[in-house]
Amino acid sequence: MKVIVIGAGLAGSEAAYQLAKRGVEVELYEMRPIKFTPAHKTDRFAELVCSNSLKSKDIYNAHGLLKAELKRLDSLIMKAAEYAELPGGKALVVDREKFSDFITETLKKFPNVKVIHEEITKIPEDEIVIVATGPLTSEALAENLRNLLGLEYLSFFDALSPIVDAESLDYSKLYFKDRHGWDDSSYLNAPMNEEEYYRFYEALINAEVFMGHDFEEKEKARYFEGCLPIEEMARRGPETLRYGPLRASGLPDPKTGKEPFAVVQLRPENLERTAYSLVGFQTQLKIPEQRRVFRMIPGLENARFLRYGAVHRNTFIKAPAVMEPTLQVRKKPNIFIAGQIVGTEGYVEAAMGGLVAGINAYLLATGREPLVFPVHTMIGALLDYIAHSDPKHFQPMNANIGLFKDIPPHVRKKHRREFIVRRARETLEEWIKRSKIF
Repeated sequence: MKVIVIGAGLAGSEAAYQLAKRGVEVELYEMRPIKFTPAHKTDRFAELVCSNSLKSKDIYNAHGLLKAELKRLDSLIMKAAEYAELPGGKALVVDREKFSDFITETLKKFPNVKVIHEEITKIPEDEIVIVATGPLTSEALAENLRNLLGLEYLSFFDALSPIVDAESLDYSKLYFKDRHGWDDSSYLNAPMNEEEYYRFYEALINAEVFMGHDFEEKEKARYFEGCLPIEEMARRGPETLRYGPLRASGLPDPKTGKEPFAVVQLRPENLERTAYSLVGFQTQLKIPEQRRVFRMIPGLENARFLRYGAVHRNTFIKAPAVMEPTLQVRKKPNIFIAGQIVGTEGYVEAAMGGLVAGINAYLLATGREPLVFPVHTMIGALLDYIAHSDPKHFQPMNANIGLFKDIPPHVRKKHRREFIVRRARETLEEWIKRSKIF
């Protein structure tokens, strides 16, 4: 009883764990460190390549609900996140090194997990396989997968935020405050007055961008709406940033007691707070331009950059045309695809795909029918979108409350989230009892 897992990112690591703990022999293929992607820097499993957090812990937020469901189903990624958690208010923020180390060491302790550092360029079509290579799938495997599915790919460019050295910041111009009041030590804020903001804005929209030489220069960049580079957001108008990542609502400056004209937030990257990432500052500006423009932010005049923003090409398939909600390929049910490559956008969503694919591959390997998660759960609602959306207009999707259907008309708008969360949790518990495998 063997399952091949290709890729040791969040989805692949979660899938391998779900299989291994159930006694399945796992061959886990990871091409790093033999070959790296443009965004990965280490050979550790489940490396987080951008500074974004794992999003909200609030159970009444879609991402918080998804985390609660994954935790209930014994997710390795959720265990690692709890182990490596940093202060983050409502957000689940982790120390990236501790997070990856926990996952890597957990999987390597399983005697039935064989880790093979090798690039897979062709999917073994006669085996039970989970493809979890992520949005940075190598060109050779992507071409093999495209031929297998008989589909053209869609692609978009994803941008990473810069990280600055904490010791290089001018704290006399900064203050700690959490917009939601959960933990005022979670975010460092750089206030801007009107003159500072518009000077920064003009510099940003006129700065030079790096189009890249490794990411198909001739391909027109298409961005996922939920992860736009900050310069792309700024080009939509001078007020866009003030109502987006630089909004000042809930962040009064303690020096004045009033909300600034705009605020740049910085989030600690590790428990020691030696590094901070610029929240919402995904970018593809050239490196000298990043230094010039971002040092215009009050308190960052002498910032030392530990990592600059960068661009990498993300790839995803038209999942509704080829995928089942079990994450099986319709015409090749022994092949599962999980993670961002199927069009789920986000770290926790990728882990969700790995968990579902791992459980269902286990069932298939033991001669049982794979499970379809109920649509009234966050997991099921997201999988339903992946499998049943219109392929012509399919785009990557985060977990969100809007995916839930069949809200009774008597439920008032102000009680809608409470109803959805209660129904989701009750539905999941009933389904777990019926499934008899957890």
